[in-house]
Amino acid sequence: MNNTPSDAQFPAMSWIKSSYSAADNECVEVALARPLVGVRDSKAMQGPELALTANAFAAFLDGVKDSGLDWTV
Repeated sequence: MNNTPSDAQFPAMSWIKSSYSAADNECVEVALARPLVGVRDSKAMQGPELALTANAFAAFLDGVKDSGLDWTV
């Protein structure tokens, strides 16, 4: 099974970045293209992208929240 996103799955205009992102683009961006959620590094927009199912993305977010790290820095 190939989970590599294509341009059709994650069009350029569909990527969004958190309002908590630093001014110098130190953040991840997400794109919603059901049934997948795309994740990429905002500093390397032409680089690799992850394609996650909604359940996998929710588990990722839960892991970040439960990590105890201060993500607002």
